[in-house]
Amino acid sequence: MVQNKEVRRRGRPPAYDAEQALARALETFWTSGFEATSLDELSTATGMNRPSLYGAFGDKRALFLKALMAYRARGEMGLSQLITDNPSVRDALVNTCAAALKLYFSGEKGARGCFMTGAALVGAVSDPELREALLEGLEDIDRAFVALFEHGQRRGEVARDADPEALAFMASALLHTLSVRARAGAKQPDLVRAAAKGVDVLLRAARP
Repeated sequence: MVQNKEVRRRGRPPAYDAEQALARALETFWTSGFEATSLDELSTATGMNRPSLYGAFGDKRALFLKALMAYRARGEMGLSQLITDNPSVRDALVNTCAAALKLYFSGEKGARGCFMTGAALVGAVSDPELREALLEGLEDIDRAFVALFEHGQRRGEVARDADPEALAFMASALLHTLSVRARAGAKQPDLVRAAAKGVDVLLRAARP
């Protein structure tokens, strides 16, 4: 006869939310980078002790890679949405720069720029897997901008003989510059003006 009894599992269930813990780890890495972030800081941020961290995410490097992938996914979705929601190439570029600057200056301890070009960039020199993940993330941004400029060509906003890939590279470079300068201590109003000038340069290059 089958007994209808609940089977109890040994051990306690995880007392954490994995997505929330990963988000907190990302925030911690974002401020200090991989090398300078200690396991004690990660434990404090996530509310998990070291054994729990290892059990949930692997070692510190594995956790950092998971944080990078989460940041990439979030950024790709946000950028695609910004490009889709704006009626013109100009609006898409202006609002993307505005959203990027808002993100770059969102750190509790000060401006921190982009996670990829800040926290992840240094470790990529000696870590092939991290370097590959970082490059793929940067190429995700390029592809989103290529789609924007190709759409602009179909709408007549961008010259038919323009090179969408070259324009996309320039648009990505503008974001990277804003990120680095934000993390280096540049003032937000100065970067807002620089972003506007950068968009103007891009639009002149793309003009039909």
